[in-house]
Amino acid sequence: MRFCGYLASASVSAAALFLAVRHYTRPRTTVVKLQVALLGLAKSFQKDLNEIAEKVEASNQRWYKFILTETICSLRRHNNCCISSSLSVDVKDTGGSWEQHFDKISIEERSKFDEETLYNLEGIKRKKRYSRKPDGFRNEYIVLTILVAADGVLKFPEVRNYADLEAAVETLNSIPARRIQGIQVLWTPQDEDDVLSEEKLLEDYPYLKPLCDD
Repeated sequence: MRFCGYLASASVSAAALFLAVRHYTRPRTTVVKLQVALLGLAKSFQKDLNEIAEKVEASNQRWYKFILTETICSLRRHNNCCISSSLSVDVKDTGGSWEQHFDKISIEERSKFDEETLYNLEGIKRKKRYSRKPDGFRNEYIVLTILVAADGVLKFPEVRNYADLEAAVETLNSIPARRIQGIQVLWTPQDEDDVLSEEKLLEDYPYLKPLCDD
């Protein structure tokens, strides 16, 4: 999960919650990346995501559906704070191509963070204090990234409005646990003293499109 906002310095904190597993070869795999920007006042959303990351104890398929469902439930509770979104869907054929694509997206998204203050990868947890001192600015935005790899071909609507976003979220939530091959949830900012400014949001997430009312 990740964030954006005005930064007095180049530093940005972030949290990463990642689980991925390699199963036997399957015919086709869909890799989905859903990103949603929320207003920074959604402090309880950050708290929810932190708690989800803290609860995950191991890298096994039993936790994949838990991560996805709990993240989506919290996002829905804060839908009034959602302002923009982006969705990409790629279907990969037999072989390890989905893993390469999944890892490529993961690296691209994580490279946007100067720090990862909360990390849970393959059952390994790390947590540290944000190294930068508060700059006096109030956080403006939060950016959530949900990255999922699932068996089969999944179809999603183009996300242009709030109804489309809800439909995309429902499609993600309806994926059976047995079909989830990998999941990564990223959000920023994670630390309460950090900020994601509009400048940083536009710089790192230029493809996010404002959500329309209809």
